Amino acid sequence: ILEEMNMTQATSCGGVVIFRGKILVLYKNIKNKYEGWVLPKGTVEEGEAHRDTALREVMEESGVKASIIKYIDKSEYTFNVGDEVIVKDVHWYLMMADNYYSKPQREEFFTDSGYYKYHEAYHLLKFSNEKQILEKAYAEYLEMKKQHQWGIKNY
Repeated sequence: ILEEMNMTQATSCGGVVIFRGKILVLYKNIKNKYEGWVLPKGTVEEGEAHRDTALREVMEESGVKASIIKYIDKSEYTFNVGDEVIVKDVHWYLMMADNYYSKPQREEFFTDSGYYKYHEAYHLLKFSNEKQILEKAYAEYLEMKKQHQWGIKNY
């Protein structure tokens, strides 16, 4: 069915990175065209595991070395490139950083990044599907924190 409608399937992975209750968001700006605040994510490379893609993309886009806590969910959206429809699946992971450091990567078109409180991050995020993922991830984080399962490392 995909061929007939000129559709292409693409897969990305990303992360909701949390440190001390704050969430990492990135500001994307391509050729001075406002893109908005987003969660870090990117395309799966040939033969790469989803978890590895998510960690690599977080590192490439934000300079943050995070660790995966658990899988959250998949979001799906479509967009057009010329007369082609791209159907994109994004697999999201809840991640933990161990400090507030982040450095937006200019060559990836990110001009700002930072850790924000939940309600700030939620309002900053441009895409509703990313807001939904943030909601799920943050609820998961709060639940784990309540059960004393979050960041057993050195929290």
